Amino acid sequence: MKYFIPLFLLVNFALIGGCFDSATKSLVSEDIELLVESPPYKVGDDIPALAYMQHDEEYNPESVIPPQCYTKTEGTNNPCYACHQTDKKNKNRPNAMNDGHLQGVYEFSDLGLKNHWKNLFIDRTALIEQISDDQISSWVNQDNYSHFIKKLKANPDWQGEVAEVKNLAYPAQAFDAQGFAKDGSHWVAFNYKPFPSTFWPTNGSTGDVMIRLGDNFRQLEGQYNQDVYIANLSLVEMAVKDLDKITTPDISEQKIGQDLDGDGKLSAVISQITKQANYVGDAKNTQLSYQLYPQDTEFLHTVRYIGVDENGEIYNAPRMKEVRYMKKHAFKSKQLLASSYYSEAKEKHFENLPQTRYLGDEGINNMFGWTINGYIEDSEGDLRPQHKQELAFCNGCHKTVGSTYDQSFSFPRKVEGREGWGYIDLRAMQDVPNKGEQQGEFLTYFERVGGGDEFRQNQEMLMRWFNQDGTVNKQKVRSAKNLYELITPSKARAQQLNKAYLTIVKEQSYLFGRDATLIKAKNVLEVVDESQAPLQEEKRYVWDIQLEWN
Repeated sequence: MKYFIPLFLLVNFALIGGCFDSATKSLVSEDIELLVESPPYKVGDDIPALAYMQHDEEYNPESVIPPQCYTKTEGTNNPCYACHQTDKKNKNRPNAMNDGHLQGVYEFSDLGLKNHWKNLFIDRTALIEQISDDQISSWVNQDNYSHFIKKLKANPDWQGEVAEVKNLAYPAQAFDAQGFAKDGSHWVAFNYKPFPSTFWPTNGSTGDVMIRLGDNFRQLEGQYNQDVYIANLSLVEMAVKDLDKITTPDISEQKIGQDLDGDGKLSAVISQITKQANYVGDAKNTQLSYQLYPQDTEFLHTVRYIGVDENGEIYNAPRMKEVRYMKKHAFKSKQLLASSYYSEAKEKHFENLPQTRYLGDEGINNMFGWTINGYIEDSEGDLRPQHKQELAFCNGCHKTVGSTYDQSFSFPRKVEGREGWGYIDLRAMQDVPNKGEQQGEFLTYFERVGGGDEFRQNQEMLMRWFNQDGTVNKQKVRSAKNLYELITPSKARAQQLNKAYLTIVKEQSYLFGRDATLIKAKNVLEVVDESQAPLQEEKRYVWDIQLEWN
């Protein structure tokens, strides 16, 4: 694909066109090597993101502060509640972050007062105009995952995970109707409600999430047993969501050797189980733990471009922006987690900058029992391991955020029970409320945020779902057939968002921000100062990321 850009940007792209070579696990572009030999940068120079990584100079020590945290609330608009929560009623909750007080308060270190996500403040209109619709369509419909996996498997020096699902670029080929990977890798896709609102297609990306449990959760007497696996997947869901019973795909108690529905007999087929003290099969000695996953649980998450077919319908494109991976390498009890949260709080109290423990090829240790890794496109569109500075960004969401369940977002939002096993399908979901609430989650979000994204700059969402006076058109939102209608963009917007992100790929400027913004953000602070109004008390909310599916 030919990529047209203005001449003044060609100079910058020549400087930053390097990529990661998996064999050497380092930046190995001749252009980057020339940077090392060139004179040092002077104060005020516009230094490319890749130069910071090549010189091992930290650009943003506060990269755990996501771009959304710099949103101007104007005292009334609150996108913060989706992440920052304190649940004082639930004394058994393992998440002891209790950061609800951060809603609408810019409580940053001195270094964090400056917004380092400077890609938010770039108008990409001229760049977008240089890319044709045919060019971007060709780009997003290429499979860059299969080649990436092939390279990892062929590299004898690679020490990280190889999270392979054959045909993952094409979900219909990769998974069966219940979400099980057809290649026997034991990854299972599930249908979940996308987290508001960065992960809505209208705001830049499509995506999916898969779960995989450890070997002993899939086996009986050392042999793979799908009935055992389904039962344990369902028990994990019950543990995380604190359910007493749940519907399941058809399983055989006789093949498991255990009464799971509580009727006192071993049935050939059941479709509902009750909560058990322990998991089943070869994991029978592992207890269920409230709101916690068992050790060796893995998640695979792809962030993709927005696919647009010939009829303008939106789908998950084959090309992946990122592949993200998490593994629970160590189980931590509620008490041990409390110690980890305390350590984090103590570091912040003494005004120490956030620390990230790097594990080389394996990614990073978030210090809460999880190993996190991530891969992102190089300037040619091939997936590469993220640099340690790029990976530190992951800790902003998967470490100390008050709304998470065991540092995760998507699985607690899975469609409950039997209906939730299968590849993500926005058309199969309605805008159900969150736990303890009455109206649809996304309708509530529109009202609390004052827009269809954290930055309140998605004009298409404002035109679709808001009145001219800025209030939400509740009747129209409630009449939406499904989530697809609510949160997918028009063909024109999808193409623009894809083009905007491609310019970031060509720049390799992820350290400066990954959000596919079209124009300069207006409702985002570049520098935080004391004049910023705190969020009004009545505009702060207690909220649960779980949903009332029934």
